[in-house]
Amino acid sequence: SAAGVLVCLLEYPRSKRQKGSTMERCGQKYLTAVVKLFGPLTRNYYIRAILHAALAVPAGFLLSTILGTVCLGIASGIYLLAAVRGEEWRPIEQKPRERPQVGGTIKQPPSNPPPRPPPDARKKQPEVGG
Repeated sequence: SAAGVLVCLLEYPRSKRQKGSTMERCGQKYLTAVVKLFGPLTRNYYIRAILHAALAVPAGFLLSTILGTVCLGIASGIYLLAAVRGEEWRPIEQKPRERPQVGGTIKQPPSNPPPRPPPDARKKQPEVGG
């Protein structure tokens, strides 16, 4: 059960994607700080692959935990593949929002009025039909 808690704590914070944006999970920023605290031990996917494989070995001896063993083995393989491709866990950093300058957001009003139909066309036309 301690291994399950360790895996949950390690897996809950999402990594920042290389391209595009990543949605942060609810309450992730607290666990991200813990994962960042351990540095390369938690960022490196080779280490995560070895950790998941090591946790799968003792669980493989009991029939009741065989499904967890399979899941940990698959996760280990995925992490190993990601590590070979050069990926690593990166925290999602919140960028400080820049406040827009009041003078910079005001644009010049249009110099020409909007196009309008002639005055006789603006009068309501009676509907034709039954």
